Amino acid sequence: MADTRTTVFADGVIEAQVAHGVARITLATTGSDGKAVPCATLCVPVTQLPAMVNGMGNLLKQIEERVRAQVQQQQAAQPAAAADTPTGAFRFQS
Repeated sequence: MADTRTTVFADGVIEAQVAHGVARITLATTGSDGKAVPCATLCVPVTQLPAMVNGMGNLLKQIEERVRAQVQQQQAAQPAAAADTPTGAFRFQS
């Protein structure tokens, strides 16, 4: 059976509202003029919203841990003279 899930890219939230026990979150992308443009609406039963928010919070913690570990690894690998030079980017490695 083919995977028919829709993928939506969003880099922001325009608004959120609750009606009839359902949270409706209007997702947005940044347009060419730098302003938010609606791209989708995420509808979640209010009873499931805490679990969803906790799941995203846990994902963020995992990302932060990986970034910290990678920065520490890079700093340990750099010579002492170069350790004072700040880095502006990081890369995830699998």
